[in-house]
Amino acid sequence: MFGNGDMGEMMAKLQEMQSAAEDSKKKLETINVQGKSPDGNIRFVMDGNRKLKEVTFIDESLLSPENKEEIEDMLVIAFNRALEEAEYINEQEMRSSASGLFPGM
Repeated sequence: MFGNGDMGEMMAKLQEMQSAAEDSKKKLETINVQGKSPDGNIRFVMDGNRKLKEVTFIDESLLSPENKEEIEDMLVIAFNRALEEAEYINEQEMRSSASGLFPGM
């Protein structure tokens, strides 16, 4: 069904793809993105692989019990913003990596 040359070529291409994916993953570890709450008092930092690196409360006065619901809302917003940015960076890197292997993509 497959000639030896075709199978060898396919295996080489798969190894090249695997190597490119690993290189992209390493590169994404070095890229940091952030998401902030609308008021700027809470910030999340993630790497391009969508791993949480840092959570910062800029205004510690928020940490009172009466602000619990507001803090939770701001945490969700800031985290989702960071995640969206990390996903965008990840997608761009993977697309760039794939276009090197498959020029028509």
